[in-house]
Amino acid sequence: MRAIVQRVNHAVLTVDDKEISRIGEGYIVFVGYSDKDDFDICKYIVDRIIGMRIFKDDNNKLNKSLLDVGGEVMVVSNFTLYGNAFSGRRPDFSKSAKYDVAKPLYDFTVEEFAHRLGRVATGVFGEHMHIDMSNDGPITMILEK
Repeated sequence: MRAIVQRVNHAVLTVDDKEISRIGEGYIVFVGYSDKDDFDICKYIVDRIIGMRIFKDDNNKLNKSLLDVGGEVMVVSNFTLYGNAFSGRRPDFSKSAKYDVAKPLYDFTVEEFAHRLGRVATGVFGEHMHIDMSNDGPITMILEK
């Protein structure tokens, strides 16, 4: 599982010009899965993301977690995270999990965030999405297991 965590001031996700979800201060978490991933890996990554201390404290140090600041999360599926663009001109996505593997892992990831945070915003799995966001920092973290 790969996750790209982008700290944001706010974000709005739309599909076909229809608003699907929005968040205030927090993270957009782009997630991609391989055939080797399982629910334990998803749980581990969610735990790492929630516990990450990348919000500033009173001393202007990155020392506060999502829970400390009451931040929100938007989870967006992104199979292109396993794309290989180093051979040829067209990226190879063969390492990305197929729908029947990735969708249950995505659903579980969303459920884990919701269980821990009480609320989670999402994209629409497999759809073409547009995200209007205000990056904060920008601070971007990459997690993989």
